[in-house]
Parts: sequence; structure tokens; C-alpha cells
Amino acid sequence: MAIRVCVAGATGWVGRLLVKRILESTDFSLSGAIAQAAAGQDIGTAIGRTPAGLTVSASLEEALSQPTDVLVDYTRPDTVKQRVLTALSRGVRVVIGTSGLNAQDYTEIEQAARPSRLGVIAAGNFSITAALAKHFALFAARHLPSWEIIDYAHADKPDAPSGTTIELAEKLAAIRKNRSQFPIERTHGRRDARGANVAGTQIHSVRLPSYVISFETVFGLPDERLTIRHDAGTGAEPYVGGTLLAVRKVMTITGLVRGLDRLLFEGE
Repeated sequence: MAIRVCVAGATGWVGRLLVKRILESTDFSLSGAIAQAAAGQDIGTAIGRTPAGLTVSASLEEALSQPTDVLVDYTRPDTVKQRVLTALSRGVRVVIGTSGLNAQDYTEIEQAARPSRLGVIAAGNFSITAALAKHFALFAARHLPSWEIIDYAHADKPDAPSGTTIELAEKLAAIRKNRSQFPIERTHGRRDARGANVAGTQIHSVRLPSYVISFETVFGLPDERLTIRHDAGTGAEPYVGGTLLAVRKVMTITGLVRGLDRLLFEGE
């Protein structure tokens, strides 16, 4: 039986390609599409295809009038949390592709999911190659004691640091304590020039035209340096495969899983 998926942000950069893949698939069926700017239109027409026989909704409540198994959210950091909590209260599992949530937000989401035995999978980046870059950085941290992260994105990305790098910093902290060569609090001049401290890692966010989404973890030792970097292109294709993998997996889990790497390397 096909998994019934509702997509929030259905006409956005990732959302429209995700909707296209779902409409073409026999493993998934599109039960709802949410996009305020396109509300009332046929979703096929809204993404530049032939009509699909499903009307775009303006709200989650409207979209969930149809039976739904999984909500996939690719929207905005200021609206995603409430939509996730509402979906869980309606018995719907969730895949979160929207970045900008913090540790407290995820604690609340997990507390909402577990009592109902529902699953939530969240990732700052659903690209499989980005998940590999994170995995390699976590492996390197077992052997290298000092690192910082540089986070690159387009000029109008609203959140900083990115969800990808926040997630990575928190996981690095679980591997070992980052050893700073010079305490940030002893910095002369502007301490904020040293970046934002997330779980013991300094993250430097660059927001400029020509970047899409990139990040690099820089490890340093005396007289040598290791950089593990991921660069995304201008298309949304890298994120769709990982998102659909998460849609399949979320049907089998209870509680919250953060990071696509957890799905790719489960059991390691």
C-alpha cells in the first residue's frame, strides 16, 4: 500500500520536485499539498505540470481533511514547529526538512511523538553526500581534538547557523570535547568575530550571493590541517532521494531521529 504523503511548502524549491517524484511513484501517493501563494490551484498546474486532481491547501488543517500517513515540511523556521506538533496531535508522522529549530524545539517534538508511538525524522540537510560529509567529520573527531565549522548559504537564507551545521556541532560534542587553543572569553576585540558557539564548536556563517548550501569542518593539528567540505549545486535533486528514504523509515520508528546519517549508518 502506498504511503500517503502531505507536502508543506509544495511549490517551493525542494517541495515542487518532491511533489513531482511522489506523483510519478507507485510507492507514495500525494494526499495533500500546502502552499499559501498557490492555495486553490490544482497542484499539478501549480508546479508546471498537467492537472493532478488535488487542490493546494492554505493550511495544514485543511490538507489533513484527507487521510495522511506522513507530513513532509519544507517551509520556514518560524512556522514549522507548530505544524509538526499539530500533525502529531492528529496521528500523522513527520519528516522535517526545514532548518532553524533548536534543541528545546526538538525536545518538545519528541515529547509529543513518543506517547502516541509516532515517528519524526529531522535533518538540516537530506542530501546523501552531505550526510557522508557529516559522517566522515564525526569519524575524524575521534582522532583530532580541535575543529571549527564554516557554514555557507545564499544571501537570503533566514536562519544562521544552518540546521545542518547545528546538527553536526551537537553530534561532534557527543564524540569528544573540542579543545580550544585559546579561550574565546580571552579574545581581544570582538568576541563575536570568532563565530557562534554551538555545543562547544565555533560556527562561522557566510551569507552571500552565488552560494547555495555548503559547509566545511576544519580540523587542525600543529603543522597540518584536514578539511571535510560539502558543496551543493543549484538544483533540489540531491535532497529528494534522502527525503523519500526518510518517509519510508519514519513509518517504522517511534520518537525523534535527527540526521540522515542516522538512517544511512544505523547499526554502526
